Parts: sequence; structure tokens; C-alpha cells
Amino acid sequence: MTSPPLWLDVVAWVALGGALACAAWILVDVRRFRPHMPVMAWVWPITALYAGPLAVWGYCRFGRPTSHRWLAEHDLDEPPSKPRWATVAVGVSHCGAGCTLGDIVAEWIVFALGLTIAGEALYPELIGDYVLAVALGLVFQYFAIAPMRGLGLREGLIAAAKADILSLTAFEVGLFAWMILQAMVIFPAPHHLHPDSPVYWFGMQIGMCLGFLTSYPVNAWLIRKGIKEAM
Repeated sequence: MTSPPLWLDVVAWVALGGALACAAWILVDVRRFRPHMPVMAWVWPITALYAGPLAVWGYCRFGRPTSHRWLAEHDLDEPPSKPRWATVAVGVSHCGAGCTLGDIVAEWIVFALGLTIAGEALYPELIGDYVLAVALGLVFQYFAIAPMRGLGLREGLIAAAKADILSLTAFEVGLFAWMILQAMVIFPAPHHLHPDSPVYWFGMQIGMCLGFLTSYPVNAWLIRKGIKEAM
């Protein structure tokens, strides 16, 4: 494929606009229904940036019921129990939020600075994405694990690393596989896409959805072993 056709630009704009609208709606709603775990107030809208309506559904089904306001309105003392698949999916979304933010920031830094390795922007993108994903993923995981376990900074960061590094690495495997496919096969040189193209970010949405799938079994194992907290 050469440059993106017009129809793909249109699809990309629709997908990106819809995702932003979903994220904005969740951001407004969490001000009314604050999650029991405060960090999830950021995880849900960030997840919507790539999952769109699916994130809205997941938030309404499994996020809102953790808020004290929702429980009071439904005359309940504790949130309804979640099926195991939902518990794992929420865990993946928590991991994916750090990856998503890291990827967005790294992509723009590489593009703005014109960084390349062997003439390719893809390689610094992959490196930057992973480094920032680890950094931000640990922050998200720390604020989930430390309060629940009553851990200090050092112990909390160690626990966060154990719970998140394998999980986010699995997430990046799916995303990176798509990024390489997009750069080397779908839009090879000299028609590489860049962050100033809507199709580029539409592709990143697809890649992040794939990352969600590759991270799911790893999160299921981590939760089953008690390494990662069920959310």
C-alpha cells in the first residue's frame, strides 16, 4: 500500500473522534461516580482512547459499581461480584493505561526530534514506547498496590514492578507486532506513516487492542498467583 486512501482517512477520523468522545464522557462521569480505587478514574478514560465504546461499556458495567455513590443509589453495601474474565480484563486495562500514555508521549517526542536509528524512526519509537510504558506503568501499579497492601514507597515500587513489568511487556508485544507490520509491510518506505497522520493513530488503536489480547493471559496468571491484585 502507498499513501492512505481517502476512505481510510475518514475511518481513522471517525475512530479517533469516537474514542475521544468516549474518553471525555467517562472523565465527566467519574466526577459523579468516583471509583473506590482512585487511579481507575484515569485508567477508564485512557482505555477509551483505544477501546472506545467497549471501554464505556466496561466502565458502566464494572467501574461505576465500585463507587460509594452508585452503591448508595442501589442500596448495596459492596459492589456486585465480577466474573473472572472481567477481573482479568480490568487488570489488563490498568496495565494498558500506562502503556498507552507512554506510547503517545514517546511517539510525539521521536517525531518532534526527528530521531532515527539506521534511518528508521520505528526503532527509537519502540525503545521510547517501552521505556515510558515501564515508567508510567509502575506509577499506575504503585497507586493500585501500595494503598491496598499498606506499603511504603520502596516496597510499593518493588511490588508494582513484580506485578506490572511482565504484564506491560506482554501488552507491548501485541502493539509492537502491529507497529512493525504497519511500518514494514502495510506502509513501507517511502510511505511510512507518522504521528501527524490520523491513520497512524488509528493503527495505534488497533495495536493497543492487540496488546490487550496478548496481555490478557499473562494478567490471568499474575492474578491467579497473587502477584497482581484483582481489581
